Amino acid sequence: MKVGLQAALSDAQLDAGQAVSQRQLSLSISAIATPAAAALPLNLCLILDHSGSMQGQPLDFVKQAALQIIERLSPRDRLSVIAFDHKAKVLVPNQPVGDLTSLREQIDGLYADGGTAIDEGLRLGIEELAKSRGDCVSQAFLLTDGENEHGDNDRCLKLAQLATSYNLTLNTLGFGHHWNQDVLERIADAGGGALAYIERLDAVLPAFANLFNRIQTVGLTNAHLLLTLAEGVRLAELKPIAQVAPDTIELTPQSGPEAIAVRLGDLMVSVPRVVLANLYIHQLPLGRQPIAQVRVRYDDPATGQNQVLSELLNVEATVVTDYQPSIDPAVQPHILALAKYRQTQIAEDRLRQGDRTGAATMLQSAAQTALQMGDRTGATVLQVNATRLQSGEDLSEADRKKTRIVSKTILQP
Repeated sequence: MKVGLQAALSDAQLDAGQAVSQRQLSLSISAIATPAAAALPLNLCLILDHSGSMQGQPLDFVKQAALQIIERLSPRDRLSVIAFDHKAKVLVPNQPVGDLTSLREQIDGLYADGGTAIDEGLRLGIEELAKSRGDCVSQAFLLTDGENEHGDNDRCLKLAQLATSYNLTLNTLGFGHHWNQDVLERIADAGGGALAYIERLDAVLPAFANLFNRIQTVGLTNAHLLLTLAEGVRLAELKPIAQVAPDTIELTPQSGPEAIAVRLGDLMVSVPRVVLANLYIHQLPLGRQPIAQVRVRYDDPATGQNQVLSELLNVEATVVTDYQPSIDPAVQPHILALAKYRQTQIAEDRLRQGDRTGAATMLQSAAQTALQMGDRTGATVLQVNATRLQSGEDLSEADRKKTRIVSKTILQP
């Protein structure tokens, strides 16, 4: 495996007469499979809520989805299963996938009872994954249908950050309408994974399958973007770097002695991670000028190599006197994706403050942005909710959750 790295500026020309120019640097990062490359072994942990609210069909569907995932694992893979209500227990300790009959019996024996303590389930899940985090892809699927009423939300975030230090990826699945979207999103974002919203019972199996398909394409792990800016170039002070695909996540840059580092996590073969860096470029001499150097540091589980560096990629711009704006059409959709996310965040903030009119206006703006980028499903969700607010209706829990999801990604129609 090796890294595929492509860079493009939102406008590759700069006005020689402009004291400071703002540009977005788009970076597409993926794993590239070599002809002989095989799928990496998985180290998978299922962290399943079996609290009282999961009684009946909800838990039945979750058990069915978990069993389908287990059927797709190979003997090279490892599995652990955590069950939690107001406490947590190791249902299946970390082990090679062997006797499927025994695994089925353990999962089939789950029953609904008690409250919800997400942090306890997360803690045990991280402990089990960490037992076998060598040359493999280590990921957790955490599913819950409720608030963390018996747990500590701040502890959840600290555990997610701990998981990244162990090179573990956390994916979260919110089931139904009563889970805390802020908590699950923060866990997934900090843990380098995805957030999924399971609105209906019949969506449980596809949600698990989609996540499983995604992790099967992981080729490289523990990836960090390394960005060295040329003299006269700086990052924006507020929210300077964000991932915009496959999900939108605000990223935190860490300044090092030689480069700015941003953790990306796992790199997939089929789905590139696209990152936008917001740059301010001070006046430069005429002609082609260096703007930045970019490379990726990563681990390659297939070869057992860690801290591998990709080839260095140079980013340049051309400074001209007869400047005419020319937005790169390949970068524009990424700029719009980030705008949609941030407009929706502002709408949510205004709604929390009781400003329904302001929230509706921002949701309409986000809907227009979604249309510009061809995201018709997202535009419909955002516009419908804006109209509801304008007509005096309250947004349901389902409306709010769907809004958050369409702000972060593009849903299939």
